[in-house]
Amino acid sequence: MAKSPTRTHVETDETRDRTGQESSAPDPKRDPAPPGNTEKDPDDWVSGGEPMTGAQASYLKTLSEQAHDPDAFAPDLTKAEASRRIDALKQRLSLNK
Repeated sequence: MAKSPTRTHVETDETRDRTGQESSAPDPKRDPAPPGNTEKDPDDWVSGGEPMTGAQASYLKTLSEQAHDPDAFAPDLTKAEASRRIDALKQRLSLNK
């Protein structure tokens, strides 16, 4: 009975990267991730004119209460308007990173 060949080395994505072979893993130096919505001006959002989301409404309501500024919340805001108000309240409350 013939012996089947055994593999003495298993090449991984990490190994292929070190040897210069093409890897399926993205290289952040060549293919950086696109900027997220938090880095985009709300005026440039495709959906910025749509009504704010439930999450935005909840967060904006909480922030407006913490800032003792109930007028900062309005139920009919757009996504872009809500985002700007959230950012302003976070800055006022020193919650920005």
